[in-house]
Amino acid sequence: MSQVATGQWAPGTPRRRVRIGTVEIDPVTLAEAIDFIESLVDAGEGGSVFTPNVDHLVLAEANPRLREAYARTSLSLVDGMPVLWASRLLGDPLPERVSGSDLVLPLMQRAGARGWKVYLLGGQPGAAVEAAEILKVQYGVRVVGTEDGMILPDQPEAPEQKAVLERIRAAHPDLLLVGLGTPKQEIWIAQNARHFGSAVAIVVGASLDFIAGKVPRAPRWMSRAGLEWSYRLAREPRRLWRRYLVRDPKFLFILARDWRTRRKQSR
Repeated sequence: MSQVATGQWAPGTPRRRVRIGTVEIDPVTLAEAIDFIESLVDAGEGGSVFTPNVDHLVLAEANPRLREAYARTSLSLVDGMPVLWASRLLGDPLPERVSGSDLVLPLMQRAGARGWKVYLLGGQPGAAVEAAEILKVQYGVRVVGTEDGMILPDQPEAPEQKAVLERIRAAHPDLLLVGLGTPKQEIWIAQNARHFGSAVAIVVGASLDFIAGKVPRAPRWMSRAGLEWSYRLAREPRRLWRRYLVRDPKFLFILARDWRTRRKQSR
């Protein structure tokens, strides 16, 4: 088990992480995650927050850039009930699910109360702008910039990519919400963290689309039951069938491997 690399939960009490596959996850609640992000903002040294789910864990097995991005993140939050259940099966239970979508609105409430500057990047065309207006009205958030999701991590020297980074740097945000999809969002953050100044970059997946009303979220009961994937698959079968029906079942092999390893270690 490793420890949180950036920030402090309390003086002298670093938190250990739970390892599943090649990714480490912090055993924290939603309230603790928001407090930790506030500590990163107060420290003024930047940082990143990722939200691993089953798909992330499967992708990280074969993607060294994604593994490296996760190894460097300040806070890793369990997104998805199957990963939460897996931690229990492995005998190292995480306290609760903290998805990016569940995190965003409580965090924006904190941002409005603290006067933090927030930059929104990603989502469908127009989603960031629409989400910005909603966050300003409902939570009093100081949104200092928006960008659609036209980011290409494999072309960091492209003029349009440099222009995005320059706009972020000029805005001096405290929080940078990034919704580009995995592994693009994690790799892009790790690749460009030095350009963000003191901003804490947080991956939010489809959250900007949810806030803007571009995409409906699964009913809460489905999320709690670990069935959010089936809701999304039913809505977008042509785009998501390969992910949910071909790629993500490989998580069972990862879980079996980890279970065997821990049994050997316990003997």
